[in-house]
Amino acid sequence: MRLGVLDVGSNTVHLLVVDAHPGAHPWPAHSQKERLRLAEQLNGDGSLTKEGSHSLVQACARAKEAARRLEVDELLAFATSAVRDASNSADVLRRVWLDTGVDLRVLSGEDEARMTFLAVRRWFGWSAGRLLVLDIGGGSLEIAAGVDESPEIAVSLPLGAGRLTRNKLSHDPPLPEEVEALESYVDNKLEHKELDKIGGWEFAAATSKTFRTLARLAGAAPSGEGLWVPRSLTMTGLHQVRAFVQRIPSVALGELDGVSPSRAHQLAAGAVVAEHTMRRLGIDELRICPWALREGVILSRLDQLSLSNVEN
Repeated sequence: MRLGVLDVGSNTVHLLVVDAHPGAHPWPAHSQKERLRLAEQLNGDGSLTKEGSHSLVQACARAKEAARRLEVDELLAFATSAVRDASNSADVLRRVWLDTGVDLRVLSGEDEARMTFLAVRRWFGWSAGRLLVLDIGGGSLEIAAGVDESPEIAVSLPLGAGRLTRNKLSHDPPLPEEVEALESYVDNKLEHKELDKIGGWEFAAATSKTFRTLARLAGAAPSGEGLWVPRSLTMTGLHQVRAFVQRIPSVALGELDGVSPSRAHQLAAGAVVAEHTMRRLGIDELRICPWALREGVILSRLDQLSLSNVEN
């Protein structure tokens, strides 16, 4: 069957279409992105602006048309922190539904962590043992750990690279005192009681654009070498990359191989979160996983279909 996943994130609206069936590897058939930066289109009261709402509706309409053209059997649409945190999220979701027919589901941060964990578990397999997964998004940081396909611990913290850049870093590149204040803020948020329960993991992995970019700058293989090439990010490599990116203007960072120009300004904040999270959890090395939330949503749906077929 052909499934479509519409991911409305803090930075982009991403439609991924895959050909898949229960028990099989989901193979990408189509991918399209629109950079809306919804998290940057908020009013003072925390509501999404009219312009932001309009751009979201238009993007959803285009995604639905693409899904129709590609003969998608089912479109799974979800939104993460940008829409979740907007004070008028209910109105925005209703407008999307009325204008486009797209049923946009808002995922909680914990659900994001669980779905991402499932994708990473399937990618690395049972041989990874007790698994720890980190994911830095635009609005939040997700952490999950466990030995099964569903994590025992799933935590979401407001430590997204985009959120922290907007709220904590006023200069480009950031001033030393801004970085110091950001570090203190991140450390404070990481003093979460659930994180004290994480221990004894055997395999630490990371996903998201932020981690992939940091790994690339630290020497990991470029994306052109394919999904199957092992990639990792060590604490030593991350520390060196962070010292570099927080002193370079984002325009210059955006010219580097592996760095998205549209997200270069968020990289310094993302590096701080990555380093302090690894230190907090005692991680020396992270394996980079190419699968993340979108794939987790697909795999979860395929599992549901498989169970339904067995019951029938």
